[in-house]
Amino acid sequence: MSRSDQWKLVLVVLATIAAGWYLYPSYTFYSMTPAQREAMPAQKLTQLRKQAIHLGLDLQGGLQLLLEVDKSHLNPAEAKDAVERAREIIHNRVDQFGVAEPLIQREGEDRIAVQLPGLTDRARAIELIGKTALLEFKLVRSGDETKSAFDKLDGYLAAHAPVPGTDSLLKSHPLTGRMLDQGFVRKEDLPAVERLLASAPVDTILPSDTELLWSDNDVSMQGVTGRMLYVLKHDPEMTGGSVASAEAQVGLEQNNPGAWGVSMKMTPRGRSDFARVTAANVGRQLAIVLDGVVQSAPFVRDKIPTGDASITGGSIDINSAKDLAIVLRAGALPAPVKILEERTVGPSLGTDSIHKGVMAGVVGTAMVVAFMLVYYQLSGLIAVIAMLLNTFYVVACLAGFGATLTLPGIAGLVLTVGMAVDTNVLIFERIREELRNGKSIRQSVELGYARAFRTVFDAHSTAIISGLFLFQFGTGPIKGFAVTLITGLVANLFTAVLFTRMIYDFWLSRGKIERLSI
Repeated sequence: MSRSDQWKLVLVVLATIAAGWYLYPSYTFYSMTPAQREAMPAQKLTQLRKQAIHLGLDLQGGLQLLLEVDKSHLNPAEAKDAVERAREIIHNRVDQFGVAEPLIQREGEDRIAVQLPGLTDRARAIELIGKTALLEFKLVRSGDETKSAFDKLDGYLAAHAPVPGTDSLLKSHPLTGRMLDQGFVRKEDLPAVERLLASAPVDTILPSDTELLWSDNDVSMQGVTGRMLYVLKHDPEMTGGSVASAEAQVGLEQNNPGAWGVSMKMTPRGRSDFARVTAANVGRQLAIVLDGVVQSAPFVRDKIPTGDASITGGSIDINSAKDLAIVLRAGALPAPVKILEERTVGPSLGTDSIHKGVMAGVVGTAMVVAFMLVYYQLSGLIAVIAMLLNTFYVVACLAGFGATLTLPGIAGLVLTVGMAVDTNVLIFERIREELRNGKSIRQSVELGYARAFRTVFDAHSTAIISGLFLFQFGTGPIKGFAVTLITGLVANLFTAVLFTRMIYDFWLSRGKIERLSI
């Protein structure tokens, strides 16, 4: 074996060892039974899952959403990058939610495509993604200001035609029920009161710097269950931009140590603002408002220089606390988003896609192998070995890149099998042509490879360029196809040109060959 062939052999061996190294985690992870995965430590299992080949939405099931960002209420400056900012915030939220290999990308002018492979809690994910998460700290109006606001509303409602069926409700003055200097509405009266407020031009009745907001959860007052209606200062004292971190914790309420909530820490500037606001409003309520709903409205007992605050409430459980902490850390969406399209792929459908995709690949490969062995004999066997090696390298590259394998990706893998064989067919036919022209076996092999190389290189180059365009401008599944195709083409150049040529050179170096099996 010549020195050149020795170097080729070293390259092939090193490439094969590296491919085996990258594929081992995938083999280990997907060969484990559910019981073995449960028995493995969580940290080790997470690390193994990250190193293994990731399966796309169509192969393992999950959720696919098409979102539209509503920019109608934004000024031109805000609308310019609203979609991109929304995409980044949604990406941060999903990353913290724990979905492996999500796909979140912009589509068109104002749409965002979201794919969440392996997701099981659909409702929770939609709530997490769609929550605007506009956090504001607003001062609650004083008792006298609250009474004045409710009196104005009652006066208007009494002077105008009431909503049908609310005469008795008006006489009982539900808006002026005094609990903590705020409006307390019984649970059974809520629909009627909401209709009353909807029928009144609240913006013109109340001062421009005042607004009404409901509490997030029901409360019990003197044995009666209802909802609080707060009269707040319209402009916030602080916003969610002042929050540096947020964590879900239990035991934030002294009178309910088992309740979950969210503990927040402020940024340096936020701590300064929080200290200033609390120092100037001792004895007043400071409402924590999320997406236009009052989460809690604690009294300011003293100046708070630490910048620590918390969100608590009866409706917050462990999952909602964790999700709320996620959206607060990731930030508020610049504009509301609405779901235009939703598609859920079940795990059984994903398993069926894998089975059919693998079956198609096995059947196609078997037919190609049979043809090559019958038509090209021993040379066909060399081409089959190169084809299998090529597939091994492609799958290993997907694992090494951390790429996601999708159904189109499997199609790209099957296509590279055909192209690997096609490359060898070009070379073999060139060698046959040289043999028919009376050349020796060694000359035929050398000329066959030399003259076929230009055609092979041109074909692969144009296909790789097409794959790059597909990757740059395609959506998720198209990108998966492009990655597999490009990787397969590069691996094919290595196996078909370097590996098979090394085999022929080694074969010819063993002595005089009377006939080439081709």
